[in-house]
Amino acid sequence: MRLDKYLKVSRLIKRRTVANEACDAGRVSVNDKVARASYDVKPGDVIEITFGDRKTKVEVIRVEETVRKEEASDMYKAL
Repeated sequence: MRLDKYLKVSRLIKRRTVANEACDAGRVSVNDKVARASYDVKPGDVIEITFGDRKTKVEVIRVEETVRKEEASDMYKAL
């Protein structure tokens, strides 16, 4: 699954366009490397998102195309 779509489905970022813009601006890194929106997310990847002075770091547990709102946080583990 594409990184921008994963960020939206997992609800780490609310909209896919915002996720895409964050990737283009270099504010999203996967496994300590700046990642493009087209990066293919796999379980075990560590994603770090920087918004202003706030940083969010999570480990991907599972990748699914569609997830209910209540189950979205089960897709990743906060680090």
